[in-house]
Amino acid sequence: MPILAVRVTTMSKVSLLSAYSYDRPSLKASLEQLLEPLGGIKSFVQPGQRVLLKPNLLTGSRPTKECVTRPEIVDCVAQLVKEAGGTPFLGDSPAFGSARGVALANGYGSIIEELGLEVVEFRGQRYTPDNDNFNHLRLSKEAMDADVVINLPKVKSHVQLTLTLGVKNLFGCVPGKMKAWWHMEAGKDANRFGEMLVETAKAIAPNLTIIDGIMGHEGNGPSNGEPRELGILGASADVFALDCALIEILKVSPLSIPTYVAQKRLGLTSDLADIQFPLSHPSELQINDWRLSDQTIPIDFGLPRVIRSTFKHLYIRLVREPLKIS
Repeated sequence: MPILAVRVTTMSKVSLLSAYSYDRPSLKASLEQLLEPLGGIKSFVQPGQRVLLKPNLLTGSRPTKECVTRPEIVDCVAQLVKEAGGTPFLGDSPAFGSARGVALANGYGSIIEELGLEVVEFRGQRYTPDNDNFNHLRLSKEAMDADVVINLPKVKSHVQLTLTLGVKNLFGCVPGKMKAWWHMEAGKDANRFGEMLVETAKAIAPNLTIIDGIMGHEGNGPSNGEPRELGILGASADVFALDCALIEILKVSPLSIPTYVAQKRLGLTSDLADIQFPLSHPSELQINDWRLSDQTIPIDFGLPRVIRSTFKHLYIRLVREPLKIS
């Protein structure tokens, strides 16, 4: 496998460790150990700051399949944010339904109540990127306005993009049906779609990414695969570096992943050897039999599917989850 590469300014630092439990005291201790080489949570969160926690809240329909970020991860990270004096809030733009509805379906109810965790529904605002190819990109106002963004992806295979890790998780900051529009607009060209995802990640610029790889989701992801124990937690201030470390761990060809190809083409890469690994090195955590999708679905959904998606979205929002009128 070719040596992977990532963006470096001085030298990117990626913290990796083995972790096998979602038991909250054990998990919180693992997260503190994970963040210690990066300066701890206080290197990212200052007192009084509003901190967006951006998990992967893909769907509420498969709560036992490990295709969303586990609530225990969000709970422990939110506690760390509070201990640093920040105010955590939760936000995402699921494919179907509301962020709150999908979170509740996946067991987030108790932590939302116990922590008084605000859940926001992402709304769009026009963002003008440096790249003129995406001058009509709309991103979440809530993400762009947050003092701190902590990205909390899940390790998953993906039928369209091979893997979904930290960079892809930030596509959730594109609100509502704009995601389906981008599948139509850019989906005919995997390189262009990957570039759009990288541009989104650059714009959101998460302060910290912590990836949930204790249990992954392999096979026909992002939702139709199966759980797979990996026993891995990873963290970095550089989402591109963290993704590359996970690609190396899973032993997947980087050139099969549109986000990796795009970040390399855009000059966001350097040699993997330039990354610091203060805890475990990817070579110590490698998975030899990670299962990718056995089917391929075009990134371009096609108009009929988009229409069906739109009507399903409206049905969920207006019938199953009626709008609250104040």
